[in-house]
Amino acid sequence: MHHRPRLSAVVVGVAMVTGAALGAGVIGSAAAAVPRTVSQAPPPVQPAEPKVPVMTGGGGAVSSVDAVATQVGIDVLRKGGNAADAAVATAAALGVTEPYSAGIGGGGFLVYYDARSGRVQTIDGREAAPATFTPTTFTGSDGAALDFATVVSSGLSVGVPGTPALWDEAVHRWGSAPLASLLKPAEEVARRGFVVDTTFHQQTADNAARFAKFPATAKVFLPDGQAPAVGSVFRNPDLARAYRELRTGGVSSLYRGPLGAAVVDAARKPATAAGVSVYPGQITTADLARYRAPVKAPTVADYRGLDVDGMPVPSSGGIAVGEALNLLEAYDQRTGEPVARASETQYLHRFAESTATAFADRNRWVGDVPGVPTNELLSQGFADERACQLFDAAKAHARPIPAGQPDGSYTCEPAGAGAAPTRDDHGTTNLTVADRWGNVASYTLTIEQTGGSGITVPGYGFLLNNELTDFNFTPVTPGVPDPNLPGAGKRPRSSMSPTIVLDKGTPVLAVGSPGGATIITTVAQVLTEYLDRDLDLVDAIAAPRISSRNGARTEAEPAIVNGPQGAALTAMGHTLTSVPELGAATAIALDGGRFEAAAETSRRGGGSAQVVNPDR
Repeated sequence: MHHRPRLSAVVVGVAMVTGAALGAGVIGSAAAAVPRTVSQAPPPVQPAEPKVPVMTGGGGAVSSVDAVATQVGIDVLRKGGNAADAAVATAAALGVTEPYSAGIGGGGFLVYYDARSGRVQTIDGREAAPATFTPTTFTGSDGAALDFATVVSSGLSVGVPGTPALWDEAVHRWGSAPLASLLKPAEEVARRGFVVDTTFHQQTADNAARFAKFPATAKVFLPDGQAPAVGSVFRNPDLARAYRELRTGGVSSLYRGPLGAAVVDAARKPATAAGVSVYPGQITTADLARYRAPVKAPTVADYRGLDVDGMPVPSSGGIAVGEALNLLEAYDQRTGEPVARASETQYLHRFAESTATAFADRNRWVGDVPGVPTNELLSQGFADERACQLFDAAKAHARPIPAGQPDGSYTCEPAGAGAAPTRDDHGTTNLTVADRWGNVASYTLTIEQTGGSGITVPGYGFLLNNELTDFNFTPVTPGVPDPNLPGAGKRPRSSMSPTIVLDKGTPVLAVGSPGGATIITTVAQVLTEYLDRDLDLVDAIAAPRISSRNGARTEAEPAIVNGPQGAALTAMGHTLTSVPELGAATAIALDGGRFEAAAETSRRGGGSAQVVNPDR
């Protein structure tokens, strides 16, 4: 069952509809020819299956926010690739169809269950700061923080990309196919193009003024000076060139070769439109050469007898999700009523209190620094103390909630003063994959803000991240050590929360989401809606969301704010702010050799879930 054959070849074309059928081949085989004149553009890539938010069946499963990318992953599984292969191929395709959320110029985190060893491990592909960074890099001569938006759209925000290194490590460690073949479908999508949907159009339009500041970005993403129309075909031949460079030169082309030199030049000397001046970047070719994507043990939280495995530092996702779940168990004990049987209002109240508390502790203790007290933050004793200090089933605790002391000695001493909330990554995407051998991947990747730094690498068609703005520019609480200040080679704290849940060592669920700091609350809510509230997986994903991150206001979707729960929560002391949507989750439930792939029904235009052999 756990055998993973080493494939000598995988798909180079993708089994998709193009107006004229293209045959999916393997390396060395030719795709079916499509007659056209020299002046005609190639037909766009379109998925063979219609986009649906849920599908059940066997043979393996893929769920992502995009139908083309999901199809790429399914094609890899169908041709004999495993979950690592499909995760990398799907992620590369998302770099084409979701270029404002992910790509070669970004980073991410992978949580992976390897069926052969029976172990969950993670890969840290987070972007890294240059060697020249110090705790005061983002402050002016007066010690005040630089303007956040100004830093975002500049070279100073660009960290060393980690995505290609993560791909290389994943394929080397768990894959069954060469990286070059897994990047071929993405190259093909970039060359042939894809049909623009409402989300792509709107994200482009929202960033048009920023993109116009950088001629290379405007050239690629603002054809004719405006966002591509819905229904038009968007092609990116420069990005196809970048993927071909990675396929032929390997990832060393980025970390020690010509692609890396182009990245450094674009970040250090951003080409801008007339009259526009931005901060130069500090990354160097030496910074790229030093970069590694290390393999790490996951965080593990024990939730109702299940192991919830997540991403360790520099992500705060595994810690914060795990602590929030532990708090819910503590609230069960304090109230005598399990959350599974609580009213909807009581469930949302408990959930909001748990995540706000987890964020208070995350902001104080978690960062890319030595000595993060991960085990204590994830201990039930710590959660029990925090519940005793803070939780009231009848009313919300005043925000900001103070941080706790994860010191191993837990009583019920009052907590101290609260600290302000912090910023986090926003332009993110997620995918989940499971294969027929039992391997499972949950992978979240990003370029930080939607559109990243706004800087496109000339000639290569991909945006550079602004990940370094995920550092705190100045200490959140004066006089209190801040684990997320910038530093040489340091990786900024993240909220990305790719998660795999195991029952007695066997994976039963994989889940993740984009959404910046709301990733933590989205993933935790999907888990509780599915595991506790007994919703079907697609319904757990579609359920209205609430996100309390220890700020003065709690965000919630309109169905909550404008409904009876909104009024009841307000009466309990929650200050609600309505937001159109929170997150865009993907998930796969596993039961023996059967899979249920699920995605959003409507958020971000709906996601795409497929299995290799669907039930009919």
